[in-house]
Amino acid sequence: MAQATISARIDSMDKESFDKFCSNVGLSTSAAIYMFVKNVINERRIPFEVREPSPRYNASDIEALKKGIEQLNAGKGVVHELSELESMEND
Repeated sequence: MAQATISARIDSMDKESFDKFCSNVGLSTSAAIYMFVKNVINERRIPFEVREPSPRYNASDIEALKKGIEQLNAGKGVVHELSELESMEND
């Protein structure tokens, strides 16, 4: 059977996380993608539910964001660089 290549662009952090997951369960990234493709072909469906995502922020989150914006506009907040926030997220 002739071989073919699939190429897809994804976020580098997502690729790193996926590669790590695959390694942790004893698979190569290529093998995991192969399994996905075969599963789609055999079942003739995506092997997980595809649906519209829920809203990222609920009402209390939106209120907190509005309050934070008001505080910043009034000079009562702390401004962080995006890199600081990203490093806090990764800790």
